[in-house]
Amino acid sequence: MMDYPLSGLKVLDFSRVLSGPFAGRMLSDLGAEVVKVEPPEGDVTRHWGRVIGGVPGYYHQQNAGKRNICLDLRAEGAVQLVCDLVAQADILIENYRPDVMQRLGIGYETLQAINPRLIMLSISGFGHQGAELRRPAYAPVVHAEIGLLHRHAERNAAPYSDLPLSVADTNASLHGLVGILAAVILRERTGLGQHIDIAMVDATTATDDQLQYDLEDSHDTAPLPNAVWDSPLGPVLLSTDFRLLWKLLTSGQGVVDPTTVDMTLAEKIATRKLVAQAFFRELTNGEHFSRVMSEMNIAWGLVRDPVDIRDQTSIHERGSIVQIDDRAGGTRPITQSPYRFSAAKSGVRRPAPHRGEHNQAVLADWLAMGASDVTELLKRGVLQFDAALLDA
Repeated sequence: MMDYPLSGLKVLDFSRVLSGPFAGRMLSDLGAEVVKVEPPEGDVTRHWGRVIGGVPGYYHQQNAGKRNICLDLRAEGAVQLVCDLVAQADILIENYRPDVMQRLGIGYETLQAINPRLIMLSISGFGHQGAELRRPAYAPVVHAEIGLLHRHAERNAAPYSDLPLSVADTNASLHGLVGILAAVILRERTGLGQHIDIAMVDATTATDDQLQYDLEDSHDTAPLPNAVWDSPLGPVLLSTDFRLLWKLLTSGQGVVDPTTVDMTLAEKIATRKLVAQAFFRELTNGEHFSRVMSEMNIAWGLVRDPVDIRDQTSIHERGSIVQIDDRAGGTRPITQSPYRFSAAKSGVRRPAPHRGEHNQAVLADWLAMGASDVTELLKRGVLQFDAALLDA
């Protein structure tokens, strides 16, 4: 484990669904010991995806590599147990609404007094200050509020609809991860931890590379949108402005411009696009198409069904999808850590845990608790576990 960059760091992950769990998953892939602290009702993502070995697919993807204790924060003695764990922790992740941790008696001020070196990441929809701090938010809400749905519909001349991935969650998670690592470095200089307030609206706005055109009403200065064309390989996206593409087709590929001076600009563009599409359809095979794109130095991508993502050359060669233990005598696919180091390791290390699977192991490792202590906490309802799965 010393080959992993974050080996030795201890993380308590109180978060649910995606924005927090994804950050915890990446910390685990980088070598940190991440303990998911799950409520008795379980993370809602335990209801999403194909269930194999008692673990649903969505939960599996975001929580692989972690250990798990199941803790009822409302039970008498639960807060004290959290405080004891926090005294040993380096990092805590949570994505409750901004007032929840404080109401439970484990807000940052309380935990900082116990462990001044604690780094606490709080992810919420609208941040920990302001009129909307208690407003519930999931990624689609943020996508709507910050204009992504409007832009998506306008550019595609389509009805409003959500994006096909949770951009607001993953942006917040990755910016939260950056904040955590910055705080770890700062702690080496100061000895003090931090409370990091990450709002999904901030993280996604900061990561929106198209927003400046909206802020300055300057979409007319932007390149034309990338277009998808028919080709011998199937539909492909060409990452280029059509104006440049047309110039390259007419100057180097023998395409003749059929437009006339009396045409309107819209008519010229429509006509030229029809000619360009005919040119691509007449290419004899995929190799011919690839050679023409190379001659014009145009980047392109096959519009691929994600079901076939493992067939993509780089995904396959880089091991971006790997097989790990499925807890049922076989293996199942999972996304691999994207970090590739020259002289260090990273990557998913074990399957996702069952609820309360590591109650005894974690409390023994972190707090030197014996089996009788854990049994007493189970009797009092502080700790719980999924007996059907763990006894199987």
